[in-house]
Amino acid sequence: MAAENTQAVEQQDERNRRKTRTGVVVSDKGDKTVVVKVERRYAHPLYGKQVTRTKKYHAHDENNEFHVGDTVRITETRPLSKLKRWRVSELIERAR
Repeated sequence: MAAENTQAVEQQDERNRRKTRTGVVVSDKGDKTVVVKVERRYAHPLYGKQVTRTKKYHAHDENNEFHVGDTVRITETRPLSKLKRWRVSELIERAR
């Protein structure tokens, strides 16, 4: 009984450790889909200068409620389509 319980807890822990990213919606043209641009900054390994890299993620937006310019948090999820592996989890700030 205890072994089954710990296994269930481990599965729950694994589910809660999904990756999250914060970015800005750059496109809301697709039905139930938004494209989110995520910027990450890091120090260059040799020169130490701050380098900015951007990546776009296609994220699921069930009710088409997010629009260009909104800052959102996305969470990793199961594959929903050819490109969608993320889901919008929360709105951080509305576009002005």
